[in-house]
Amino acid sequence: MKSGLKSEVFEKFVKIAGGIINPSIENWRNNGGRVVGYTCSFVPEELFVAAGLTPFRIRGTGSDQSAGMADDYFEAANICSFVRHCFNKILLGEYNFLDGAVIGGGCDANRHIMDNWQKSPAKTPFLHRLLFPHSSGELMANYFCNQLADIKGKLEEHFDVQITDRKLWDAIKFCNEIRDLQKELYAFRKAENPPITGAETVPVIVAGYSMPKEEYSSDLKTLLDELRGVSAPDSKYRARLMIVGPGHDDSSMCDIVEDLGGLVVADLTCFGGKVIFGAIKENGTDPLQAIADYQILDRPFCPKNLGAHPHIHKEIFDKIHDFKVDGVIGQNFLCCETWGGELYILNKELKEAGIPMLRVEREYAADSTGQLTTRVQAFIETISGGAL
Repeated sequence: MKSGLKSEVFEKFVKIAGGIINPSIENWRNNGGRVVGYTCSFVPEELFVAAGLTPFRIRGTGSDQSAGMADDYFEAANICSFVRHCFNKILLGEYNFLDGAVIGGGCDANRHIMDNWQKSPAKTPFLHRLLFPHSSGELMANYFCNQLADIKGKLEEHFDVQITDRKLWDAIKFCNEIRDLQKELYAFRKAENPPITGAETVPVIVAGYSMPKEEYSSDLKTLLDELRGVSAPDSKYRARLMIVGPGHDDSSMCDIVEDLGGLVVADLTCFGGKVIFGAIKENGTDPLQAIADYQILDRPFCPKNLGAHPHIHKEIFDKIHDFKVDGVIGQNFLCCETWGGELYILNKELKEAGIPMLRVEREYAADSTGQLTTRVQAFIETISGGAL
């Protein structure tokens, strides 16, 4: 199902999210702007914004079934395909426009992007790793703050910039404002007949990681104004669903659900709901500590972290209530054992609460037909009690 949304700015977001290099980034670079790539949502964009750089989230958009040259660096049988497809794009030269990259030490597979990048013919002028703690708590937030200070110094030295506290506080405020706009976009989907679907929401969010922030903020405000003026049609759908898991940088899973008569109204994913959670505190004495506290203490952390389950599950159950979710699709990529374990625990808790859940394990660039479509169709029919 589609909302029938007609908007020039929405089509712009779709084009930007549908590829890697795009006219907005090209225009930024042609005017002297610099771009730094990063992996993992726990790499704070605020650091780059304060440095006058455009952050660009590395993804494997446009990949076919094979991860190509990346499989010479990674063991395909043991490494998730999202990481391999991202690195293949690097090897193919599609990220040559980057002036540098910060590799987040999230999952172990993601961490090895930097190891292999250093060994490969693909080069970038600035390449550093940001280490993440493997548990939460104030001690770990302080540890992460020290890591941010280290990266801050390296950015200042390499790009010949000064990242002052004032610039950091301004960047925090600005990025909080963008998160608020994105949360307003999500809030439309609480309605019985939302003016925008789950599949249509994905490129709007992904574009935010792929273009200059000021331009994105302005365009998103325009889209929100348009959506406020839309009289949503009386949609006929079988079930309101939520997607939980890694990735979600394309709309393929939402497309399957919504082509079968479901409606994706919420998510907790690494390119979606996890990133636009809450806000960084804008008062305090140390902006780096404020960023670290938000990333380590406030946000639903990665399932790889010890003790992350209660925080993740609280956010999922809150969204189930707020968005009137009928069922949950838990998806993870093959070989992603951290999310696999998380979804196993979540499935038990949802079952106890009487909430249906479908667990899906798939490849990053998998074909959207066949068994996956059949399973989603059966799940929707189970919830809805039959055909629409």
